[in-house]
Amino acid sequence: MKDFEQDELEKIELVRKKFLEISEFFGFKRIEPSPIELLSTLEAKSGSTIRDEIYYFKDKGERDVALRFDFTVGLTRYVVSQKSLKLPAKISSFGGVWRYDEPQKGRYRFFHQWNIEIYGKPSIESEAEVIEFTSRLFDVLGLKHIIVDINHRSLVESYIKSVLGTEDKAKISDILRAVDKVSKKSKNEILSEYQKKGYSKEKLEKILEFSKIKGSLNEVEKKFDVSKLESWSDLKNLWDSLQNRDVKNIRINFGIVRGLDYYSGMVFEVFDEKSDLGALAGGGRYDSLAKAFGREDLGATGVAGGVERIILTMEEQKVTKLEQSKSVSVLYVNDEMQKHATSLASKLRQKGIPVEIDLSGRSLKKQMESASESKFAVIVAPKEFSSKSLILRNMEDGKEKHIPVDELLKNPKSILNL
Repeated sequence: MKDFEQDELEKIELVRKKFLEISEFFGFKRIEPSPIELLSTLEAKSGSTIRDEIYYFKDKGERDVALRFDFTVGLTRYVVSQKSLKLPAKISSFGGVWRYDEPQKGRYRFFHQWNIEIYGKPSIESEAEVIEFTSRLFDVLGLKHIIVDINHRSLVESYIKSVLGTEDKAKISDILRAVDKVSKKSKNEILSEYQKKGYSKEKLEKILEFSKIKGSLNEVEKKFDVSKLESWSDLKNLWDSLQNRDVKNIRINFGIVRGLDYYSGMVFEVFDEKSDLGALAGGGRYDSLAKAFGREDLGATGVAGGVERIILTMEEQKVTKLEQSKSVSVLYVNDEMQKHATSLASKLRQKGIPVEIDLSGRSLKKQMESASESKFAVIVAPKEFSSKSLILRNMEDGKEKHIPVDELLKNPKSILNL
């Protein structure tokens, strides 16, 4: 686990603010599911093997419970239980999740996620909506070089079946995991691992080469005969819908399958093409999860993004200060002026102005040093204050001017350009 200091919390808050703004634009309603779920509820998503990746324990009532590792399970549980919920239901969430993972750069045991889900009748437009939302969010965050890789699980499964010559679900799932490892392990490592399991090297190589195919719709059609691939028409329709929505940063990638077994259709992941951090967000269609909770009639599609990993990308691209508000510092020349400065600071705060003020009676020089990060400094000095005015200093260019106290308090946001 890690501690979050103010600088990082401000960046998390910046992402949260932008996420909520875009959520409102797209008509998503906020819900936060419980941070603790029954272990059996979380296992509905990924089976008992999920225990290796989460925090679970017995509570005082001897119930097997666990900390949420994402929002999808809790939200799906909630939606399934709300029989009168109007569909389609568009839901957004933002908060902390826990995973018993090996800590490393961009991967922590407690971190923050943003998440959106659409529940209702399955449709290509739901998938397009989720992907458009994701693309717009990264735009608003000021990130560049962002690519959204899209694919369809049935398409990859159909190819694996044709190469292996089997309908065995266990074997198909096993090879899907091999495809999912392509970005994380070398080809030889994967071949060695799966040859030991008894798979043919030649067939594995053929599937791994297939998983490397990526590009625009026309580029993929030139590289491979897609006519026999199951669900190619669905992927093509999704591409067309995204083009119609003016989402240009998309790419078909046959190597995107998403690691969790519950995905049942369209899948996608988001990357910074010039970074090696890995996926910044990922999602897809997972109708089978709603079925696991007892709703055969409910389609579901969604996406989640790792906030700390996005912040690392923002730092790499030097956009972490995007629209962060700068406070105003109220300074005082001597002890006599401190009382007046404190009163002024309180009045400005009541008018919605973020204000910093020294509480320990330090010298003006020390106060000025601390105020270097502020946009403006308002200096309360004896001569000026006696004539009911203040010194307003622009901390970016050092220019100063006198301003009446009443004028500042009457229209502070305009005067301070906030």
